[in-house]
Amino acid sequence: MNKFTTVCCLLLFVAGCSSASKQSASTDQTAQVAVPQFDSDSSFLYVKTQCDFGPRVPNSKAHDACADYLVTKMEHFGAKVIRQKADLKGYDGTILKSTNIIASYKPELKERILLCAHWDCRPWCDQDKDPANHHKPVMGANDAASGVGVLMEVARQLNKQQPAIGVDIIFLDSEDYGTPEFYQGAHDEDSWCLGTQYWAKNPHVKGYKARFGILLDMVGAPGAVFYKEQESLNFAPSVVEKVWNKAREYGFTSNFVDGTGGAITDDHIYVNRLAGIPCVDIIHFDPHSQTGFGSYWHTTHDTMDNVDKQTLLVVGQTLLGVIYGEK
Repeated sequence: MNKFTTVCCLLLFVAGCSSASKQSASTDQTAQVAVPQFDSDSSFLYVKTQCDFGPRVPNSKAHDACADYLVTKMEHFGAKVIRQKADLKGYDGTILKSTNIIASYKPELKERILLCAHWDCRPWCDQDKDPANHHKPVMGANDAASGVGVLMEVARQLNKQQPAIGVDIIFLDSEDYGTPEFYQGAHDEDSWCLGTQYWAKNPHVKGYKARFGILLDMVGAPGAVFYKEQESLNFAPSVVEKVWNKAREYGFTSNFVDGTGGAITDDHIYVNRLAGIPCVDIIHFDPHSQTGFGSYWHTTHDTMDNVDKQTLLVVGQTLLGVIYGEK
């Protein structure tokens, strides 16, 4: 799905408490509001249900069925839901029948925050060690379903306890149709994140603005580590600190590391550049990997084996803390 444009050395590392420590629902120290408890079992089920449809590749039956599921669940969670449909052209000229799914809470409020994750799967396992698998689709358990699963559980909690400000959750489509490694022609950065580019140029509300945005991508791996992504620091340093400080309050510093990772081509780039909304990327970064991602990235091995409930908890609880800390 995403790819690194650069990989930098780590600048700083702070050891912390175990990310596996489960926080009970409590009063947030900075905002003095009750923050809901993120349910990792529920989130895990949402991830698995997406995978049960099969790879959610645009123009496939699995893609259409999963879209219906996501819309139905978000409506059940009390959101105002919009299907933003678009015919988007892939790097090879293929027309992708795409759907951005936008779920809004308190849509009447001007003060808002944006949460997003892509929900489509890559059509090619082009990083697989076996060339015979290069034209097979990726199941996308971690690379797509994990971020969506976290946001679905966040939505369930928002419905139970409304925050002080408006929240928009967007499941972005056609992110992972970027030029495959085996393609012999030009590789264009803008072949990625097609749904986000469309939404940023055609927002669901004219003149849409948000205080900030948070993108979730590959947030389910066992022991996942989230470094401060470079483009997030360039575009939205204060938002990075807001998120990482909240994770520190919960004792999740072994997952949310106080160090710099790589610069990544991902949906947040276009939210920043085209929509003008300061947006950060929470994404697993492996500094020991040649790609910067897990060994299963863009392979046939991106399955539910690479999704861990505790990691979903760490990300989801941090996100809830940020949301309910806003006034």
